[in-house]
Amino acid sequence: MAKTKKVKMAGRFGPRYGLRVRRTIIKIEEQQRKKYPCKKCGKIAVKRVGTGIWRCKACGYTFAGGTYIPETPALKIVERAVARRE
Repeated sequence: MAKTKKVKMAGRFGPRYGLRVRRTIIKIEEQQRKKYPCKKCGKIAVKRVGTGIWRCKACGYTFAGGTYIPETPALKIVERAVARRE
């Protein structure tokens, strides 16, 4: 199989679905497969287990987050509002 340097993970779709859709998929899948910092222990070891379920490999902390990223923009807004009230 040829290397997919340009199309990355969207290479599995071949020429189907159009360039814009494949580029969007590349961005989303890069975000969801990346490791994130843990809120509990601080290590960069949080990975996606399932849709909206995230687990830290280091401390085992499991929590619900966004579908593709652990902290959604809406969560950040809510946390800021709560911090202001305290």
